[in-house]
Amino acid sequence: MSWTQPRPDTSLTLIDALQLDKNGPIIDIGGGESMLVDYLLQAGFTDITVLDISQTAINRAKARLGSLSGRVTWIVSNVLDFIPSRAYRVWHDRATFHFLTDKQDIEKYVGIVEKSINEGNLILGTFSMTGPAKCSGLPVTQYDHSSLAEVFSQRFRLVESLHVDHITPLNTRQNFIFSNFKKLML
Repeated sequence: MSWTQPRPDTSLTLIDALQLDKNGPIIDIGGGESMLVDYLLQAGFTDITVLDISQTAINRAKARLGSLSGRVTWIVSNVLDFIPSRAYRVWHDRATFHFLTDKQDIEKYVGIVEKSINEGNLILGTFSMTGPAKCSGLPVTQYDHSSLAEVFSQRFRLVESLHVDHITPLNTRQNFIFSNFKKLML
């Protein structure tokens, strides 16, 4: 749970900068216990999906939101098994992508993202080159703006990239790189 934030300011700032229609569909990958959904609902967004591998995490988020949880579409799935049934305006992922260390898994993830966004943005928060090499005892892939741009270069253009230090609940510093990608219209 070292990734949790009481208020996901960087993600909210990047989403706000897109000046979205409040009815535009947003999916939060790995967002089970993230507070992002709370703040998106508070901001008036009406079409929010949260995908997480953990039913327990989703159940906790539903309990936290109470009756507001009915306004959210909840999906329990490994992101690599996710078959989108619709397109999203924003694909948001803070702290899931960097757990993919196998080239085939990374390519599969990219393919799922490409299918999930027709016209929209990918907002990705992942460990930077100076971030931890492991998280929760698992190896991660570290990125800089160039390596992330290369991974998504077939169908996305990097719009913005910034480094953010996240202070964990144990008061340790983890450096993230947050990137906003725009889907290229072919």
